[in-house]
Amino acid sequence: MSESTLTLSDPQLALQLFGPQDNNLRLVRNQLAVAITHRNGQIRISGPAESVRLATEILERLKDKVVRHGAIGQDEVAEALTQATVARVSPAIERSELAIGNAGRRIRPRTEGQATYVEAIRQHDMTFCIGPAGCGKTYLAVATAVEALKSKSIKKIVLVRPAVEAGESLGYLPGDLHEKLNPYLRPLLDAINEMVDFDQVKFLREQDLIEVIPLAYMRGRTLNQAFVILDEAQNATVAQMKMFLTRMGEGSKIVVSGDITQVDLPSGVTSGLRDAVQRLHGIPGISFIRLDESDIVRHPLVRKIVAAYDGTRHEGSQGSRTSPAGER
Repeated sequence: MSESTLTLSDPQLALQLFGPQDNNLRLVRNQLAVAITHRNGQIRISGPAESVRLATEILERLKDKVVRHGAIGQDEVAEALTQATVARVSPAIERSELAIGNAGRRIRPRTEGQATYVEAIRQHDMTFCIGPAGCGKTYLAVATAVEALKSKSIKKIVLVRPAVEAGESLGYLPGDLHEKLNPYLRPLLDAINEMVDFDQVKFLREQDLIEVIPLAYMRGRTLNQAFVILDEAQNATVAQMKMFLTRMGEGSKIVVSGDITQVDLPSGVTSGLRDAVQRLHGIPGISFIRLDESDIVRHPLVRKIVAAYDGTRHEGSQGSRTSPAGER
């Protein structure tokens, strides 16, 4: 057992820090399994050493937020808990840190599942990743592609998405074809803009070193020494998936990611992602990674929303995280 003490400069801060009926305090206490008491401006935390360390770190962070901004809500406490608990860096996560060449940004997986995903991409020419919203499928694939481009192991990045409507009509969007397609491709550009300066992204796109295109435009091409990412792959048909995978040229890598619980294809049309996972399973050189709700790193509510909509564990959380072909 371990113990630590946190001092409040103003005992009245405890009311704002702990929240109504000590609800904020209860969140920290329950999630980390520690005992927390308060008396005369002294907060005493006791329990397992690692849990005490985390609880102290979280309460210090929340105390500073209260001092700067006043009262805090339970959402902020939950977010602080998530950030602190996923920040414990295992050797696998540390090894998977991505070198994107931006001194101001350090990108590393935040869960063991994400670390497995990054290592699978690095070690295999083709990787499939299935997982729910918010688990980093697109972001980590793009980061790994940027790392490969910076190290000159590939010559260009190609970001691909199916232009499939999720209940909205493409024809009613304003503008020309490029402007109509932009909403579909925007998430990929947002991911890469987080890692590479805007001017550099513009330069790389002008030099055709970064290409962002709809899936339909891939037909007839062969991509050599390219890092190709197909995002939202659950919305590719079986024929489109075959067409996409056979674009792979010499020295290329392909990452296919999607969420098979969010298919927007017409009723009766088989998802190319689901078909490919079944059809290609067991082929050497192809890795299959499955992430689940424990890998979600967006707002803490996203994990609860995914679980509520799923009701039971979906395919993205069944079995091992990697297939036999992807074992390391």
